[in-house]
Amino acid sequence: MNNDEKTENLAAQRGVEVIPWTFDSSKIKGFYCDNMIALNKTVEISNEKACIPAEGLGHHEIFSGDIIDQSDTANRKQEACARLRAYNRLIGLYDIVKAYRQGCRSLYDMAERLDVTEDFLQDALQRYKSKYGTHTTFANYTIYFEPALCVYELPHEETAGYTAVGNDDTTA
Repeated sequence: MNNDEKTENLAAQRGVEVIPWTFDSSKIKGFYCDNMIALNKTVEISNEKACIPAEGLGHHEIFSGDIIDQSDTANRKQEACARLRAYNRLIGLYDIVKAYRQGCRSLYDMAERLDVTEDFLQDALQRYKSKYGTHTTFANYTIYFEPALCVYELPHEETAGYTAVGNDDTTA
């Protein structure tokens, strides 16, 4: 089952319907409102079809009204929180390490392995950099976000006391 199908199943479990929709603008990829995620009919690539509803689910989980006006700081924060939930859902620290262990050494390979778009992966990595700083430790790995993504396996004795953080870490 790919991320597209997993995300749609999760949405159904949470009482959220994902429907195809024709928007007036091709720039609008999706929209969440009243337990429904409208996905632009022009989105045809499976990995993009997963990223958009994942963010919609983030909005469903934290939704507190109309946030279309992004000049409002509270609305921007809510948007960022929904996106972080999508990043954590599809690209957690665990998934970055797992992709590295499976031989992914480029963003393209990692995006393919994780079944997300490269843009979504780059945005997630940028958000993780702003959340964790230049690097973070996960299990027995250090993940560097700067100057470029790099995963370094620590010698076993250096990991004493580190605790693994799950893929569902949604703290901002």
